[in-house]
Parts: sequence; C-alpha cells; structure tokens
Amino acid sequence: MMTANTSTPSAQDTSHTFAAFDGAITTRVIPRPHCAFAFEVTVQNRHPQIISLATQKPPAHFHPYQCEYVEVLEGRIGLEIEGHDRILGPEDGQVKVKPWTNHRLHPPPQEMSKGGAEDAGEITRFMLSGAETAELFKLDTIFFQNWYGYQDEVVMGRGRMDLIQMFDAGGSYLSVPCWVPFGRILSRVLGIMIGRWLGAMLGYQPFYRKWTTDWDSACEKMEASYFQRKFADRAKME
Repeated sequence: MMTANTSTPSAQDTSHTFAAFDGAITTRVIPRPHCAFAFEVTVQNRHPQIISLATQKPPAHFHPYQCEYVEVLEGRIGLEIEGHDRILGPEDGQVKVKPWTNHRLHPPPQEMSKGGAEDAGEITRFMLSGAETAELFKLDTIFFQNWYGYQDEVVMGRGRMDLIQMFDAGGSYLSVPCWVPFGRILSRVLGIMIGRWLGAMLGYQPFYRKWTTDWDSACEKMEASYFQRKFADRAKME
C-alpha cells in the first residue's frame, strides 16, 4: 500500500481526454509531477461493450522500469497480482504494483464483489499512474493513446488482432506461464526482438499520428530505434 501521489483530480485540472470502445471507457490525462503518466479512467459498467467483455480478463503483463499505482475513486475493480485476485474499492486507497510484477486489471466477477452485483453501480472511476523513468520506451500517455486506439479498432471491428502489433508494447511485456525458466527475461527479449525489431522491418509501427496528441515526442522515441526511425515523419498529418 502506498500513500504518495494520492491527490484527487479537481475541476481546475487542465487535461486531455480520449475515449475507447464507443465511449465505454474514457481516460482523462492529469498533469502530475514525477509521473510518466497519470489518468482518471471512467468505465461505463452498463455499456454493451463492457458487458460483453465482463467475463474476460486482459493478458497479464509486467513493466520492468516503472512502479504503477491504482486508486479506485468510485465503484470496484479487480486487480490480479502474481495470480492472486483482489477487489479494490475507494477504501483501499492507492495500491502500488512494483516493477517486474505480473498483473492485470479487470472487471470484478459478481461472486467476488464486496457488495454483490448491485454494488458495481453505473460507473467505475479510478486513478492510474506510473513513476517517471529515464527509459525512452516506457509507459506514458503516448503509449496508452496508441494502445487504446489499436484495441478500439479491433473491438469495434475496424481492424484485426495482430500478435506482432501486440508485441511492440514499449515498456510493457506479456507474462508467460510461471513454470517457464527465466520467463520475464524471455518475455522482454521476445517483445523487443519480435515487436521492435522484426515488427518494424515488416512495417509495424509503434505509434500512429491519428491517435497521438504529442507527435513530436512519439517521433523522438522512434528516431532512437534504428528499425523504427523510418516511421518518424514529423510532417505527417494522419
């Protein structure tokens, strides 16, 4: 449990908002010192897209460079850490997920909800933030804009799921079964080789202008990679 960075966003915050899944999830960017990113995420629990995904968990993953923080402001959300599930509510305060920890956020199953199905309410609202790091490929607003943008295209039927595109997650790597020797190291190596290197050679780019508000910073990231620099066109409009 952690108590730092717990200030609740106010109406005076100047921020950018982006939505996904036909408005089912809205993410508001909150300026916050010493954080690579800070979001207020609102999930519309009664939205058809959320209902259709309620029984599914996203893939478990880990971040090697950054601590991640979750704080529920309203409603409930599931947090699985190293295979152990817990249901978070406002009374839990801010929860810290350490680097290299396998984890995932997910809607809470009804049988695990602290107050039953009616406790879910109309919305779930929570803060999600991550520590700053000197690493260029990291979790930040650029990463999440493109991650949500790609997922939105797939879920809404405007694109297809592509594992190579999924591999290139800059600062976030898919977890492998716990019985795999050196699983985290293997996952990170595969993420870089398949996503950042092979993927770039096959034409997969990590960031897209249509989803990115700070395109200059996205280009700076891609320019740092020999394989991705061909995508860094600062004059690109879409």
